[in-house]
Amino acid sequence: MNAPDTPPLPPSLRHDEMRSPDGSVRSAWQGLARQIQRTPLEAMSERIAQIERRIQEDGITHNAHGGVDRPWPLDLIPLIVSAQDWAPLAAGLAQRARLLNALLADLHGAQDSLRSGLLPPALVYGQHGFLWPCHGLQPPRGLWLLQLAVDVARAPDGRWWVLADRTQSPAGMGYALENRLIISRAFPDLFARLRVHHLADFFRQQRDSLAALAPTEAGETPHIALLTTGPAQATYFEQVFLARYLGLPLVEGQDLTVRSGQVLLRTLSGLKRVHVLLRWPDDALCDPLELRGDAFAGVAGLLQAVRAGQVLVANALGSGVVGCNALSGFLPGLCQHLLGEALLLPGVATWWCGEAATLATVRERVLEPDPDRADVLVKPAYPSQKMPAVFVSDLSASERQALWARITAQPRAYVVQESVRLSQAPVWPRQRPTQGDALAALQPRPLILRGYVTVTPEGRYTAMPGGLARVAADLSTRDVSLQRGGASKDVWVLSSGSVSDFTLLAPSVGVRDLVRSGANLSSRATENLFWLGRHSARVEHSARLLRVAINRLVDQGLASPPLAPVLALARALGYLPPARSGETEGDEGREEGRDEARDEAPADRFGLLQAIHDPRQGGSLASHILGMSGSASQVRERLSTDHWHTLGQLQREQRRTHSHPPALDEAIGVLDRVLTLASSLTGFALDNMTRDIGWHFLAVGRRMERLVFYSGAIAHRLVQPPDTAGLDWLLDLADSGITYRSRYPRTPELLPVIDLIVFDPHNPHSVLFQGLALQDDLGWLERTLPGDAAGFTAVLHGPLAALQAFDLTALEPGDSERLAQGAQDLAQALHALTAAAVQVADVLGRRCFTHADDVSQQTLAL
Repeated sequence: MNAPDTPPLPPSLRHDEMRSPDGSVRSAWQGLARQIQRTPLEAMSERIAQIERRIQEDGITHNAHGGVDRPWPLDLIPLIVSAQDWAPLAAGLAQRARLLNALLADLHGAQDSLRSGLLPPALVYGQHGFLWPCHGLQPPRGLWLLQLAVDVARAPDGRWWVLADRTQSPAGMGYALENRLIISRAFPDLFARLRVHHLADFFRQQRDSLAALAPTEAGETPHIALLTTGPAQATYFEQVFLARYLGLPLVEGQDLTVRSGQVLLRTLSGLKRVHVLLRWPDDALCDPLELRGDAFAGVAGLLQAVRAGQVLVANALGSGVVGCNALSGFLPGLCQHLLGEALLLPGVATWWCGEAATLATVRERVLEPDPDRADVLVKPAYPSQKMPAVFVSDLSASERQALWARITAQPRAYVVQESVRLSQAPVWPRQRPTQGDALAALQPRPLILRGYVTVTPEGRYTAMPGGLARVAADLSTRDVSLQRGGASKDVWVLSSGSVSDFTLLAPSVGVRDLVRSGANLSSRATENLFWLGRHSARVEHSARLLRVAINRLVDQGLASPPLAPVLALARALGYLPPARSGETEGDEGREEGRDEARDEAPADRFGLLQAIHDPRQGGSLASHILGMSGSASQVRERLSTDHWHTLGQLQREQRRTHSHPPALDEAIGVLDRVLTLASSLTGFALDNMTRDIGWHFLAVGRRMERLVFYSGAIAHRLVQPPDTAGLDWLLDLADSGITYRSRYPRTPELLPVIDLIVFDPHNPHSVLFQGLALQDDLGWLERTLPGDAAGFTAVLHGPLAALQAFDLTALEPGDSERLAQGAQDLAQALHALTAAAVQVADVLGRRCFTHADDVSQQTLAL
C-alpha cells in the first residue's frame, strides 16, 4: 500500500523551533543564525565534509532492521533549546521517571492500581511485557528505573507532548553523546559563547549512581559491566562507545555465569564478580532459565541472582511492562493516585482498544475519518508486536474496513492515537547550495526529541540537558525515521549561568587506581583478539598469494615462470577451490589472436578474480576480510582510532570489490591496496596496543598463522619436481625478494632461498623467526596465566628443535637423489611444525577460551 502524496502543513499549523510566528529568529537561535550568515557556503560545505569524514572514519553506524550497517546520519545544524523552554521539559521528564518507577513497584507488588480500577488488568496481564517471575522483586531503594528515554514532540502551541516511553534500555544515549562530540567541534567558538550545557555531568551521575547502588561487601569495589547482545544488535556501535566513555567492560551473556547466587565474569585470571549490569537486551532475553528458553544472549540464573540481592540490573528486569503505547491514556489518573500530582507532560491522545467503550469511541475515527479533525494512526499496543503504525488517512475505504476487522478481532493488540503536528527545525540541505545566503539555504523539517533521565546517587531523577533529536527526510513526511531518509541532530540546551567543564574523557585516577594488567580480560574478548591476529595474517597471505598468481598470469608469454605451481599451492592451502574435472593446472596459455576481453578467461576459470571479491568462496580474500572484521567488531573498545579507521578502509575496499568485481587489469591495484592496509593494521597492533595479555594473544594468533602458511607453502614447493617454475615466486610470497637479491645477485637457487625463508632467525618472514617468536609469546603466557598453564611451549619445542637441527648440506647442489631426499626430510619437518602449531591452538582454546580442561578436571575430581 503506497501512501498518497501529502502536502506539507502550512507554517501556521506547526511550531517553528527557530523562528517566531512573525518570521523573526528566536533569541536563543540568534547567535547560531549570525554565525551561519557570516560563514561562506564553501566553509559550511567543508564542515559537512569533516562531519561525514569523522562518521566514516570512526565507523559510526546504525541498523534498525537487521540489514546492512549504514553511516549514522547527522545534520550540521543543532537544535537549540533555551533555558526557559528546557526547565519545564526537564521537570516533566523527571516526574515521568518517578511515576513509571512507582507504577512498576505497584505492579510487581501490591497492585493497588489494578484493584482500584485505574488500570485494566487485561492491559497488564495480556502483554508479554509483564513477567510473572519478576513479581515480588525488591530492587535497591525501590528503584526499578535507573534510566529512562522519552520521545517528545512539540505541538503547534509550543507545548511538549509525550509520544513514547523507552523503559528497558536508554537506546540512543551513546549516539547523542557522539553527536555532541562532533557538532561541538564543528562550531567550537559558538558552542562556548552560547554557554551550552555539557553532558559529562549527566553521565557521571549515571555511573556514580550505579556504583552507589551496587550490592557490594564491606571494602569491595563495585564492578560494573555493560551487557550487550553483540555486534548483530542494531545499536552495537553506541554500546561500544558508551562502554569506553563510562569506563565499563562490554560483556555478552556467554561471558557471564551465575554461581552461588552471584554473577561472575569469565576472565583469564579466573571468575570475577560483577555487581551491576547496565543492560541493553530486552527483559525476556536476559535469562533463558526463567524468562525465555531461546534467549541465547542472556545469562542463565540471572533472575535468581537478582532475587538474592547479589546483582543490580539496570533497568530492573520487568520494567518493559510500562513501556507500552496502551498505557498513555491512563497515566494522568495514575500520576494523581501514585504521586499526588498532576501530570506535567501530557501524552498524545491515545485510546486502547481493549475496552468496549473505547472501541466504540474510535470506530468513527477509523472508518470515517473527518478531514477537519486531527488524523489518527493505528499502532501496536505493546513493544513485542512487530507491526507498523498506519495513518488512517492513507487508507482507502476498503483498507480501512480490513483494518477495522483486524482491530475488532483482537482489540487488545491495538491503540488508536492522534497524529501530532510536529514542530519544524532547520536542517542543512542535502543538495548543498553553491550560491546565495547560507542562512536562507536552511530548510525546515519535522522534529522529534528523545530526552533521557537518570537517577542520581541520592535517588533523585535528573534529565540530560540535551538529547537525541531526529528530523524527517522532507517537510511533508509525518513519520520521522532514520530508515526513511531522516537524520539526527545534536541538542544544545542553553544555560542561564556558568557551565560545568567536567569531562569523563580524562578522569582523575589516584595511585591506588592504577592498572597495568589485562588479566581480567574476558575469555570471549581474548579469543576474538586471538582470531583477529589469525584473520589479519590470512588477509595478508591470501592477498600476497593472489597477487603472485595474477602477476604471473598477466606476464604469460613474457618468459615468466609458469602459473601451475602457484595455482597448485593456492589450492593445496585452501585459498582457491579444487580444480574442476577436466581442468589442467597451467592451462592458462594464451592463443594468438585472442582479444583483450578473452584474456581474462584464465583468471575467471581458475577462480582468481572470484577469490578477491566473493566472500562465499571458501578461503577467499573477501571471506578473510569479513572474518577479521567480525573479530575486530567484538573487541572494538580495545582498538585505537587509527586501527579502526584502517580497518574501515579495508572493509570499504571489500564492499567495493564485491559490488564491482575487478577486471584482470584492475586486480593488482586492489591487491596492492589491501596489502598496504593490512601492513598498516600490523603496524598499529605493534605500535598502538599496550603489551598486555590481550596483545600477546593477538600476537600468538598472527605468528601461528604465519608459521602455518610459510611452512605449508615451502613444504609444498619442496616436494615438487626441481625444474618446476623456479623459486622467485616463493621469495615474493615470503616478501623476501629484496633481501635475497641484496645477498645473492643471481638467479634464485634452492639452498640460499631455503636458508633465507626457513632458517634465517633475522628474517621476520622466515619459518624459524616465526617459530621462535611464537615460542617466546607462549612462554610469556605460561608465566602470566594463573594456575597450571604449562604445555603451550612443550608442544612446539620438539618440532622446532628438529627443524633447527636440520643439516642444510642436504640441499647443496650435486647429487640429485640426496637433494630430493633432503627436500623430503625438510618438508616433513615443516609439516610436523605445522601440526604442532595447530595442536597449540587447540590447547589454547580449551584452556583459555572454552575452559574445557577445567571442566574435565572438575568432572574427574567428582
